[in-house]
Order: sequence, then C-alpha cells, then structure tokens
Amino acid sequence: MAALPFSTTCRHSNSPLHHNSKTSFIGFSQRNNIWQLFVITKSNSRRAIRKLCVKNVTSDKKQELEEPLNEQDTFNEFVPDSASIASSIKFHAEFTSPFSPEKFELNKAFFATAESVRDSLIINWNATNDYYERMNVKQAYYMSMEYLQGRALLNAIGNLQLSGPYAEALRKLGHNLEDVANKEPDAALGNGGLGRLASCFLDSLATLNYPAWGYGLRYKYGLFKQHITKDGQVEVAENWLEMGNPWEILKNDVSYPVKFYGEVISGPNGSKQWVGGENILAVAYDVPIPGYKTRTTINLRLWSTKVSPEEFDLQAYNSGDHAKAYAVMKNAEKICYVLYPGDESIDGKTLRLKQQYTLCSASLQDIFARFERRLGKRVNWDTLPDKVVVQMNDTHPTLCIPEIIRILVDVKGLSWEKAWNITKRTVAYTNHTILPEALEKWSLTLLQDLLPRHMEIIRKIDEELINEIISEYGIDDLDLFQQRLKKMRILENIELPNSVMELLSITEETPAVDPVKEIDVDDTDVKATEKEDGDDDDDYEVVEEEQEEDNEEPSVEEDTSNKIELKFKVDPKLPMMVRMANLCVVGGFSVNGVAEIHSKIVKEEVFDEFYKLWPEKFQNKTNGVTPRRWIRFCNPDLSKIITKWIGTEDWVTDLEKLAILRKFADNEDLQLEWIEAKRRNKIRVASFLKEKTGYVVNPNAMFDVQVKRIHEYKRQLLNILGIVYRYKKMKELSAEERKDMFVPRVCIFGGKAFATYVQAKRIVKFITDVGATINSDPEIGDLLKVVFVPDYNVSVAEMLIPGSELSQHISTAGMEASGTSNMKFAMNGCIVIGTLDGANVEIREEVGEDNFFLFGARAQEIVGLRKERVEGKVNLKRNKTT
Repeated sequence: MAALPFSTTCRHSNSPLHHNSKTSFIGFSQRNNIWQLFVITKSNSRRAIRKLCVKNVTSDKKQELEEPLNEQDTFNEFVPDSASIASSIKFHAEFTSPFSPEKFELNKAFFATAESVRDSLIINWNATNDYYERMNVKQAYYMSMEYLQGRALLNAIGNLQLSGPYAEALRKLGHNLEDVANKEPDAALGNGGLGRLASCFLDSLATLNYPAWGYGLRYKYGLFKQHITKDGQVEVAENWLEMGNPWEILKNDVSYPVKFYGEVISGPNGSKQWVGGENILAVAYDVPIPGYKTRTTINLRLWSTKVSPEEFDLQAYNSGDHAKAYAVMKNAEKICYVLYPGDESIDGKTLRLKQQYTLCSASLQDIFARFERRLGKRVNWDTLPDKVVVQMNDTHPTLCIPEIIRILVDVKGLSWEKAWNITKRTVAYTNHTILPEALEKWSLTLLQDLLPRHMEIIRKIDEELINEIISEYGIDDLDLFQQRLKKMRILENIELPNSVMELLSITEETPAVDPVKEIDVDDTDVKATEKEDGDDDDDYEVVEEEQEEDNEEPSVEEDTSNKIELKFKVDPKLPMMVRMANLCVVGGFSVNGVAEIHSKIVKEEVFDEFYKLWPEKFQNKTNGVTPRRWIRFCNPDLSKIITKWIGTEDWVTDLEKLAILRKFADNEDLQLEWIEAKRRNKIRVASFLKEKTGYVVNPNAMFDVQVKRIHEYKRQLLNILGIVYRYKKMKELSAEERKDMFVPRVCIFGGKAFATYVQAKRIVKFITDVGATINSDPEIGDLLKVVFVPDYNVSVAEMLIPGSELSQHISTAGMEASGTSNMKFAMNGCIVIGTLDGANVEIREEVGEDNFFLFGARAQEIVGLRKERVEGKVNLKRNKTT
C-alpha cells in the first residue's frame, strides 16, 4: 500500500480514545434465574493530561489535543474474569442467539461467544470513531473488492488479550474454545493474496493506531466452495451466511443511492445532470476490526444492495406474473451475490462493472458525508486532500476517480479545474500485477451505456493527459509522440479529441504555384488502413488533397501554405477500450508496486512513460502480513519458544526483534524445542489431511507445500510434473535403493481455479489424478504422497503453514508481483524454494542465501528464454534446481 500521508506519535498501547466513557465491559450475571445486566465502571478520581500529536505530511501541520483522561483509563486497566465472561455468553445464548433454547451445542456456543466478544469490541469501536470525529483526523480509506479475513473469534480475543479467560469460561460451560472456534465459517469476501493483504492491512492499521477504514462488498455467496471429485474441481455456492454473521452490524440508517444507465442532460453554464436509468440502494454492514493490545478498533464497512419496497410490483404479483413482480429487486440484490462473477458474457461483464461502481459510489458518498459532517457549516472542498486519502487496492476501484469528479462538479458545484486538482491529490493506487490480462480494460461501449456521465469525465481526463504530454514533450517528433500515446492514453483505439486534432495541425511554407485546400477532419468519419506486412498500424497518417486547377491567380491575401492535418485512425476490427490502470496512474498522487523487483518492473516496463513524466509518483511498498494471525495465534507452540528465547513478546508488533534469535541459532536446547514444536504441528496437519481427504500420511515425512490460487504462471503444473518424474524414478529402483535415495515426502497442494479458467481446472484434476495413483501404490508407500486439500482458505492455511517444512514459490520470474504466503511460511520456520520473483527476493536477503533454495531463471533472462523456445531451442541444464 502506498505510504499513507499522515503519521501519529501516540503510543499504540495508550491511544486516548475513551475520554468520556466509563464503561469498559458489559457482562451479565444470574441471580435467582433472572438475568440482570450489569456494567462495570472505573473510578474517575485520578485525572491526567495526555497530548496527542497528529502530523499531516501533506500540509505539515500539527493538531494537538490536550484531553483529560483517567490515569487508569488504559487498555489493560480492566480484564474481565472468566466468570463474567461466562455470564455474558449465557445471556447471549438465551436472548440473542439464532438457535433454539433447548440445547447449548457448538454452533450456538460459537454465536453466543462471538456476540459476547463483539460487546467488548463495540465499546472500543464507538470510542475510536468518536475520537476520529472530534479530532477531525486525516483518515485513510482502503478500497478493495476483496477481504479474505478468515475466522474472527480467536483473532479478536487474541487482540483483546482475553484468550485465557474465554477458554476458561467455555470450559465452565462444557465446551473447548478451539472446538467452538472451529464452528465459525471463513468469511467468503475474498479469494487470494489481494484479499488477504487487505485484511492484514486493516489489522496492522488498527494495531498501529492509524485512522483508517476499509470499504468492500458483502458477498452473499463469495467466490465458491470447492469440491474435489473424480472429475476434478466442482464449484458450489458458499454458504457462509447461512446461519448469519455475528460480527456484522446492519446500519439501516446508512444507505446511498447508486445509479446505472440513464442519460446526461446539459444545463445552463455547462452544468451536467445524470437522470433516468436504474436506481438501487447500497446499505452498510459494519464489521469492527480490533488492534492488538490497543483500544483502537477500526471499521470495515461492507455494502449490500437492494431497492425500496415500492419497486415491488404488487399488481403483477397478484395477477400471477411473479417473475416480473420481483425482477427489479432481484436485479439489485444480485450485484452482491458472487465475488468475481464470470465475465465471459456481456451480462457477466455488466454485473462485474456494476459491482465495482457500487463499491466506489457508495463509499465515496459515505466519505464525503463524513467530511462535510466533521467540518460543519463551513465546508471547504479544497481541504479534502488534507483530510481524506483513498487507497485503491488494484484497479477494481478505479471508478473512484471519475466518481469523485462527478460528485464535486455535478453535485457540489465545483469547477472542473478545481475538482480535477482535488482528485489528483486524494487518490492513490496500488498495482498488483504486470500481467497484461490482469491490467483491467473495459469496453467503451459498455461504460458509455452503463455509466454515461463517467464516460464523459474519462474522455475529459484523457484529453487532459494528452495535452500534458504535448506540453511536456512537444510534437516535433511525431513518431515518438505516437508511441507515447499508444502506451499512455486512457482510451485505446479511440479517436483523438477535436481540441488535440487542432493542436496537431501543421503549416509548411510552399511555393504559391502549388496551393492546396484545407480539409475538415471529421472524427466520426475515420477509417483504418491495414499494412500488408502485418505490423502494427501507425496511429496517424498524413492526408493531403490537391486543389483543383483554377484559372484565377491566387490573390496576395490568400493563404497559399500547404496545410497538413494528422488524422487519428481507429481500427474497426479492434474494440474500443478504457484502460483502467492508466486512469489510476493519471488520477492518483501515488503509484506503488508491492515488492522491490515488482516496483522496478512497474517503473521501467509497465508504466515507463508515466514514470518519465511523473517520477515523484512512483514508489515501492513491499507487501506484508500480520504476525499476530500468522505466528502468534496460528502457531502458539513456536510463539512461546520465540518469546522465551527473546525475553519479550514485543516481537508480535516488531518483527525486527526476531533477529535476537540469531545469537541462539546453535543452541541445542533451542533447536530441540523448535523441532518438537514443528513435530506437534505436523501431527495436527496429518490428522487434518485424513479428515479432509481420507489420505493417511506419515508425520515424520517432509511436508512439501504449494498452496495458492491455481494459475499457469504460479506453475503448479511444473511442480506436479516434477513429482511425476520423482515417482517414475522411484519405480525404476528396488525397495532398498528407493529407501536409500529418497527422503519420505508429502506433497500438499491447495487452491481454487477460477470457474471459467479451463486450463487451471485441468491442472487441479491432473494433481488429484496423480495423487490417486501414487497414494494407492503399495511399492511406494510412505516415501511419496500427493494430497490436494479442497476449498483452500485462511483457516486451512493456518493449519498447514505451521506444519510445513518446504514451501514452493516457483512462479515464472517477473510475473509474481509480491506473494504473501511466502512470508507466512518463512515466519513459521519453513524453508522456501522459489524463483527470484516478488517478495522472494527480499526474503532471501533477510534469511540468507544458504536458507533459501533458488530455483529457475532470473527475470532478466525470461525474454531470451521465450525467444529460444519460439525458435525451438531448449537448454535443459539452464533451469536445474541449485
């Protein structure tokens, strides 16, 4: 994520949030079988003054708050005991649980426990938001189509430092905390690293007390639940909301209109009004996100879509036309049904674009309403960039840029110049890929139809960009100008604006004996010409027209120059597209890659012309993961060892302290403890694999793991082909030779193939078929096993990663932007085998070359290797593992 343009000097464990609140915990006690609410309060006798300084890097101004606080009003001042927690759980089981009262089974215990935890979160959550309002802090808003959160219960009570009391309370109620936590379904709000990164960011932002919110969509069915059959992957709807979600809070009073289709009407003084079309409502569902050992609890606001009840056609329903009666309602609701709906059809593309605009429009309306509320009656829109930063997680929220301009110009009455300037100082963009197919492009026709006002704005931004290119570089070298436009324009295969065409008119002095007529260029009458050699067409052609002979001599006053006009060519065989990544770069103040090597490629290859024009915009922010979830909570055995040998638990928020372990690296006691912790984790993994797949594996074998989204560039196919080769070599040997030459190995795969990605689904089937063959071969036995774990998600990762010993990260060099699972494996004491790609480069620098198995070619070698392959040259020795 791009650097947030604010910083805070407050200590995260003492953030001044509860300035007035005396309530620290809500619990329940039972007296004579009557549940009574009691509130534990704190003494207000001792007062202290704490000063908070918030620094705004953009304006370099300081806001200071002298706020009277209870000296004892800190996070750790009150810790509820197991008895009060048990009473709270009983209350929720009795009065708020969505289950019948007769039994207190695990599902009911989970809901009651979660709602008990939520009570504590809401207190800090309300206080955090109240503090942001009073201080009018600069706030970061993280826009993401995905949030791969995982289970929330253990993470929440861990961050609240209440794991022990909750475990004891549930024991008193007849349940085990781990069993109760396992009943929580993973929130189906994301798919891969993009969504997991977003969730890790929110955790870290809260832990570090940064003023921030997340915005996303509340998907009813998520991506899909993955089943593995003899035919490979089968997708079924995810049912994570079937029993409800105890963490979310519906905000019926927070909803915003979102419009599609319609038309744009021009008014007096050039004003625009977007009218007609289809109207829906986006309704807010809030999820509190607690920080670790801090009272800061930030918000993830998810939007669900609906229409007002008046849209229900009661007359059609009563006449028997039921489909017509609720068609409008279903059309609105389906926007938030599925994450990444298949976009092979025009309906699929339209639905996905509706999702993206719904996220942008509802979120920005909410942000602007908050901005206005905090300023009161004196709203100065020039100060918006001093109070708001919108971070776009990849290109999915790109429509934030034209939407900000639309609101400022059409609704708030600002001029184009002022709105465009404000937008460019408010929005930042995180690039997550260099793959051309992943750099989003949308059909101009679709955008024009669905969002006509936004298409006008995008055309205007494109025109502004072209004018800036001309201003910076001039047009003396037309070939170079043409090349720049090919790479930099937001609009692809679309005529140049008239204003630019006029700028490109060239006048040359010629003899008066050869006059020519001036031709008018009509942008709508542009035809493409094809070159016979098949090369790319030039974007411009010189058009000359001879003047018919005239018997009269030209007058002295007549312009006898030869006028040449450049005519932009549109190829009717190619689609007219809008390049969203280019729009992000043009409209944002910051563009960041997510690993050192990725950011270098972004600057030197993907957006090289933009980098030359605006080098100050580009920066690197290597991705990260939260050590709370990915060591402290998912691997308690290792966590205890680290804390013991480092002598402090500060490493949980400062991983640099792990370097202290280096001086104990050769200590045999530490090594034995480390090995024993790994062994216990592997036993758990073996039990998990048997439960999920039926395969029995030997926990003494090496666990070799590749878990991530199934994609050709991630090269699961290469991995399984290597396993096939290993199996083939094993079969050629005797039992004694096999035992001497091969270390027992369990090869574990996991990940979803997108439903319409045929080749990825074939890879899944191939892996499962290979596993079925090898695992049933009695000659091989425990020397080699292949297991594909179905429905890979955060909870599965939390089980597998602590027990892994070798982790595969072998994407083609230069194609993996960052990767975050490699970090999780490395943090849990797992050796990585990987290419010098993404964050692998930096991990290798940190752990040392001796602790990283380097695989494959470097990024700079890939182009040459592809050329050799095309030419039929293959060098088998080049890519051997070292």
